[in-house]
Amino acid sequence: MKLIQKIAITSVMVALATPTIAASISADLYGKVNISLQDSDGTTELRSNASRVGLKGAADLNDGLEVFYTYEFQVDFTDASGDANLKSRNQFIGLRGAFGEVVVGRNDSILKQSQGKFDLFSDYEADIKVLWDGENRMSDSITYKSPSFNGFQLGLGYYLDEDNDDAATSVSVSYGDSKLKKGKYYAALAVDSELKGYNITRLTAGTKIASVKLGVMLQTQENVLDGSEKDGVMVSAQYQLGNYNLKGQVQTLEDDSGFTLGADRQLGKSTKLYAFYTSFNFDSEEDESYLAVGIEHKF
Repeated sequence: MKLIQKIAITSVMVALATPTIAASISADLYGKVNISLQDSDGTTELRSNASRVGLKGAADLNDGLEVFYTYEFQVDFTDASGDANLKSRNQFIGLRGAFGEVVVGRNDSILKQSQGKFDLFSDYEADIKVLWDGENRMSDSITYKSPSFNGFQLGLGYYLDEDNDDAATSVSVSYGDSKLKKGKYYAALAVDSELKGYNITRLTAGTKIASVKLGVMLQTQENVLDGSEKDGVMVSAQYQLGNYNLKGQVQTLEDDSGFTLGADRQLGKSTKLYAFYTSFNFDSEEDESYLAVGIEHKF
């Protein structure tokens, strides 16, 4: 009910805008439902894997400018109490033009955005955030992305910490298409400085060879408080075979490691069935494994 109320309020605000803006601005409802039946060491449960719903839109302005926005929430379809059913995701407003684009509000960090689509099990148990730091979504953020120059793009992020009267930064330089739809190559170098207590350098690269997509990430992360440093590697591969997408991924961080094997079965443009097996080996914690089957529908 809270979610419906929030969406209704936003829709009314858009509808009551001035006639000039209302004629050009868009307000598109979108989202996805992703639910899996999952077993972990004999415990079986239903999981809602970052299911979400949101509004997004844009409007043309004067002087070749465009204003755009995103207003997104995570929805837990398996939360029995309902108390944790809504969680804020990216919620921002931005302005774009010949200069590039500037976004203010809650948004993924520049370093997180630089990884593209090479974390094949993002939002599942094998999400790279299980082992690595740096997967941050910042509430008080100002980000800038330059226009593309011969395939190269610069990203800058500035993040305010009102409680400690401090700030952190994130920067990236990327080349190519992170989804490998418009080109066969992608590469990005990103650096976080004192963001959420860490200095992080991440190198991402990917390529497409026929029906195979390959990705690799290298990361070094330093704890700002104690100066400890850890290195990690992630390698992923996926192979499109008709309506099936076969996937595999391996990730390390010093002596901790994990691997995942999975497959998707496309039922239509917006719906798929999937299955995966994940296993983690930890140096100082108990090992973990997960077996899951699920369904995802986007709208």
